[in-house]
Amino acid sequence: MQVNVSGHHIEVTEALKNYVESKLDRLERHFDRITNMNVILSVEKQRQKAESTIRISGGEVYADAEAEDLYAAIDLMTDKLDRQLIKKKEKITDRKHRVVSR
Repeated sequence: MQVNVSGHHIEVTEALKNYVESKLDRLERHFDRITNMNVILSVEKQRQKAESTIRISGGEVYADAEAEDLYAAIDLMTDKLDRQLIKKKEKITDRKHRVVSR
């Protein structure tokens, strides 16, 4: 899995990058077909925003979050991505195990 972390109006420090990568590692436990992740961290006045696009086999998953603290925004974004990936995985397994009755 490749993780790209970039900043908009903010310098992405090594600590921020490590925090994002450690949070996104838990997503791989729920969905193992992740190929690429793009994370954009931005700051505008009092608004801290984290947004991410994850490329998986069969599509993309997008989530964003805003908070007063950038670390809180990263946590919220990760929670949203986690819920979306679990839902996506359940859809895939439901389709595989569906029995066709005649």
